[in-house]
Amino acid sequence: MDYAKELEKYAPAHTDAQVAKEVAKIKMAANRNGNVDVYKFCYSAIDLTTLSCNDSQESVQAFVRKAVEFYEKYPHIPNVASICVYPPFVETVGLEIDGTPMRITSVAGAFPASQSFIEVKALEVAMAIENGADEVDIVLNPGMMLAGHIDEAASEVELLREEAKDVVLKVIIESGALKTPEHIRRAALVSMFAGADFVKTSTGKIDVAATPEAAFVMCHAIKDYYNLTGRKVGFKAAGGVRTPEDAALYYTIVEEVLGEEWLTTDLFRIGASSAANNLISAIEDKVVNYF
Repeated sequence: MDYAKELEKYAPAHTDAQVAKEVAKIKMAANRNGNVDVYKFCYSAIDLTTLSCNDSQESVQAFVRKAVEFYEKYPHIPNVASICVYPPFVETVGLEIDGTPMRITSVAGAFPASQSFIEVKALEVAMAIENGADEVDIVLNPGMMLAGHIDEAASEVELLREEAKDVVLKVIIESGALKTPEHIRRAALVSMFAGADFVKTSTGKIDVAATPEAAFVMCHAIKDYYNLTGRKVGFKAAGGVRTPEDAALYYTIVEEVLGEEWLTTDLFRIGASSAANNLISAIEDKVVNYF
């Protein structure tokens, strides 16, 4: 595919000023969504994440067991969509969640920097899937994108899409590194051209993670892509989503830009760890430190 030519079919991104103005309006609208029903949905859309250098088989087992026990302890709250871990722990998660609806998400492809040989990235994706991953989160190489090597970055995603053809593929654009609305929009569109099922804001491993501004730009790219192709691509906010208000704001961005039909766990996810306890606390109306 000639990615540069494909991008010409799409209008330029909103300006910084336009984005700021629209996000300010959505922040006001988000007040209507600060309620238990929205918080419950947001909890059910979480990819419950542990991506620490301190992760071990034992710590991941304990973490996942808490998620499994959640079904019995909080039967009135829909449980998280998936557990997100590094590739070596995919099998560990699978053994613990067996018999539940939860899915297994694995970061892969030289997460978080995407700086390795494509052969290494492909092997890691393939091994994660072989071990049982239902969903794989990879990173669109931000260095390539910023240097203008769009075809090279997109070709990597295409190749990894082939490795992950039977699972959900989420492509992280690392919006905090791309910075401008135009770079963010182009990265989101290129990811979709290359076969992403979701576009995701960030790895959570750099200073600037998810922002409402980046989410607004990405959701508009998803909308424009859908209008031209008819293919629905999901949106995932990750990195820095901590409070119930944060979750409700991203919910509202999706609602305002893409519409209620995108408000399903097949098309909307939140990558989170601390947000889980905070959402439970808001739902229960008391401080809960479950995880």
